[in-house]
Amino acid sequence: MTAKISSFEDYQREYAHSVTDPEGFWAEQAKRFQWQKPWRRVLKWNFRTPDVKWFVGGRLNITENCLDRHLESRGNQTALIWEPNDPGRRARKITYKQLYGLVCQFANALKAQGVKKGDRVCIYMPMTPELAIATLACARIGAVHSVVFAGFSAVSLADRIKDAQAKVVITSDYNARGPKNIPVKKVVDEALALGCDSIEHVIVHQNTGDAIKMEPGRDIWWHDAVKGRRKSGKATVVNSEDMLFILYTSGSTGKPKGVVHTHGGYMVYTEYSFRNVFQYEDGDIYWCTADIGWITGHSYIVYGPLLAGATSMMFEGVPTYPNAGRFWDIIQRHKVNIFYTAPTAIRALMAAGDAWVKNRRMPSLRVLGTVGEPINEEAWHWYNERVGKKHCPIVDTWWQTETGGIMISPLAGITPLKPCYATLPLPGIQPCLVDANGHEINGNDVEGMLCIKYPWPAIIRTTYGDHERCRQTYFATFKNKYFTGDGARRDADGMYRIIGRVDDVINVSGHRIGTAEVEDAINKTPHVVESAVVGFPHEIKGQGIYAYVITSAPISDAAAFKQTVLDTVVREIGPIAKPDKIQLVPGLPKTRSGKIMRRILRKIAEGDTGNLGDISTLLNPEVVDIIKTGAKSI
Repeated sequence: MTAKISSFEDYQREYAHSVTDPEGFWAEQAKRFQWQKPWRRVLKWNFRTPDVKWFVGGRLNITENCLDRHLESRGNQTALIWEPNDPGRRARKITYKQLYGLVCQFANALKAQGVKKGDRVCIYMPMTPELAIATLACARIGAVHSVVFAGFSAVSLADRIKDAQAKVVITSDYNARGPKNIPVKKVVDEALALGCDSIEHVIVHQNTGDAIKMEPGRDIWWHDAVKGRRKSGKATVVNSEDMLFILYTSGSTGKPKGVVHTHGGYMVYTEYSFRNVFQYEDGDIYWCTADIGWITGHSYIVYGPLLAGATSMMFEGVPTYPNAGRFWDIIQRHKVNIFYTAPTAIRALMAAGDAWVKNRRMPSLRVLGTVGEPINEEAWHWYNERVGKKHCPIVDTWWQTETGGIMISPLAGITPLKPCYATLPLPGIQPCLVDANGHEINGNDVEGMLCIKYPWPAIIRTTYGDHERCRQTYFATFKNKYFTGDGARRDADGMYRIIGRVDDVINVSGHRIGTAEVEDAINKTPHVVESAVVGFPHEIKGQGIYAYVITSAPISDAAAFKQTVLDTVVREIGPIAKPDKIQLVPGLPKTRSGKIMRRILRKIAEGDTGNLGDISTLLNPEVVDIIKTGAKSI
C-alpha cells in the first residue's frame, strides 16, 4: 500500500479496502511508524459505553516519530518556519536537528520542575516557535498538554486549568498581535488568583521583553529553566492509548468539554490525512494559518506535518496587519506551495478589495485549503480565481476537535471539486445520514443528520474526568453511531455538503462557541435577569452572535449598558465570544414548560420574520411582535 493516493481510481480502491478490512487497512498505515513494541490487537471498540482502543498493547512516543525518526535523512531540512507579527523582523527557520535539540532541552527543563508522565500541563502562549516546542516537550516526557488559545479570558483559562488539574502553566510575557502587545502573563496571574490550587510553577517565555510581574518561588523564566539542560534524551515510552492531550471545546452546556486524544491512533491518522488531503510532496512549503490553541493547529501545524517530515510554517500575526496583503507577501517570500486557512479570513480579505492580491505573483502555490466552517460559494470562487488563479485545487475540509483529523474532504488534484461541498470521505471514514428517529437515509440527493458508523484511529476517547458526558454528547443520540452534531446534504453524486450545527453551538470564525457559555457570561452583568443567544449570518465571520437580554428595570443609557455586557463577556470568556448584536427585550418566547423557542429568535435574528410558524401555543405569544419590532432598529 502506498503512502499517498495518486489517482481517483486509487482513492476508490483504497476506500473500498478501508471499509471491507478496516483493521488490515489501518495496520498497514501504522507499520510505517517507529514503535517500541508492536500492538497485540489493531482495534477493540463499542459505541455503546463508548470504548474505543486502537493498536492495543503497542508502545511508542509520538515525538520519536515527529523528530528522531527524521534525523538521519532530514536532520538539516527546515522543520518549522516562523513568520513574526512584525513584518520588519526576519523569519526564523528551525531544522529537524535543531527542533529535536530544543524539544529535548525543554523536556529536560520540565522534568527538573517536577513534571512527570501523566501530569497535565497548560500552555497559554502566542504563536511563537516556543509554543510548538512546549507542546512537543510535554508529549516527549509523557505529560499531557492542554493548549488554551491565548485570546481566552482569565476566567475561561482558570476553568480549564481546574478541570484538567494542571500542574504547570507555560506562558509568555506578551503576545504581539497586529499593532498591539497583549499581556498574556497578566491573564495567567488573574486566572491563578481564581483558585487554581493545582499549579506549582509558571514558566514564562520572554517574547516581547516588556515588563511583567514574576511571583518568587512560583514563576521561572524559560531561559533560566533551560539553562544547562541537555539537548538530547530518550523519549518516555507510553502505551498507544495513553493520553497525548486534552483540548477544550465549547459545548451546548456552559462548561467546556475536555476532548481527549491518545498517542497511537492520533499519530497514524493525522499523518495519513495530512499527506493525502494536501498531496504533500517532499520539499513543499506548507502553511496553515490557524493557531495551535485550536485542533487545526495541533493536527496540521505541529503533529501531521512533522510526522510526514514536512516543512511547516507558523504565523504570529493577523491577515490584515500591516495591511490586507500580508498573507500574499508571505506566500511570495517563502514560496509557499500549500496554503490552508479559514473562510473567515478569506471573506475579510475579499472585503479589503482585489487590489491587495491582484498584483502578487504566487507561482509556487499548488494547493489551497479551507477549514473551520463551510465556505460560501462567493468566497470559494474568489479564492479559486484571485488567489489560486484557477489552477490550485481547493480542499474544503470538514472535521472537528473530536475527530482529531480531517474526515470529509477532496484530495488535492484527485477528487472532483464542487463549490461548498466537502465532497467525499477519506479512506477509513464511514459517514451516514440519519433522520430524527435514527433511521439511516439511503440513496443520494438527501438531507439528514451526519453520523459516523465505524471508528477511525483519531476518534475522541473521552471527555476528561466525565466519560458519561462523552457518551451523552456523541454516542447516546443514535444507537451505535458517533453523532457529529452537524446536518448535511448528500447530492446526486454522493458528495457531502455540511449544512451546519443542529445543536446550540455557534460557529464564529470557525471557532465553536456554546450558546449556554455566552448566556452564562451575559447573565453575570448587573441588572440582567435572563438572556438568550443565537447565531445569525455574518458576512465576515460566517456566523455572528445575537443576544436577547432581559433586564430587571428599564435601562436609561442603552449604549453604556450594552458595553458593560460586552465587557463582561470578554472578561468571562474572551473577545471571540462578544455578541455582535444585543437587543433589550421585555421577555423571551417560551413554551408552557418554560423552554425558550430559539427557532423563533433565530429567524428574527436572521431577518426572516415572514413565517415564524404557529406561536399561539406559546406561554407569551405577544412578546414575539415586540421582539420583531425591536429587531428592526438593531
